[in-house]
Amino acid sequence: MIYELVPATDPILRQKTELFDFANPPCDPLDLVSNLAETMLSRNGMGIAANQCGLPYRVFVLKGVELMPCFNPRIIDVSEDELMLEEGCLTHPGLFVKIKRPQVIKVRYALPNGEIVTERYQDLTARVFQHELDHLDGICPLSRASRIHLEQARNKAKKLLRKSKTSSTMKSNGLYT
Repeated sequence: MIYELVPATDPILRQKTELFDFANPPCDPLDLVSNLAETMLSRNGMGIAANQCGLPYRVFVLKGVELMPCFNPRIIDVSEDELMLEEGCLTHPGLFVKIKRPQVIKVRYALPNGEIVTERYQDLTARVFQHELDHLDGICPLSRASRIHLEQARNKAKKLLRKSKTSSTMKSNGLYT
């Protein structure tokens, strides 16, 4: 099942999610992961947090070498090396903002069966993990960007939108083949 995404103004995105209770699960963890993954893939995302879909559960999925479901995730260590890269967000489509994040992180999370794992991630996987964890903590990842980078990203998105509308109008008027 593909979930609808909540609008960027929905209060659930600014609230820290509560731990997923494996002793008394609010829903089937495997179904939840499957639906989140289907939603993420249908929108060409790299990750998606449950609260982006209006669900208050502390879980996200991300696309790495294989699909990674992460219940009750937390970062337990970070490298001093940081990397500035553009990030996109399914909550803010078309907006790509430069954000500085640790390049290597050590994390702990539960799998859908409740098993706890500890892993070390770097580069893109580390970045997506941190982005999705921000969502679960009620932090808009865009708030980590400098005002200048956020303004540049918004201006670029507006230009692309105008260009897209112009192209669509031209195509509908038969000006593009």
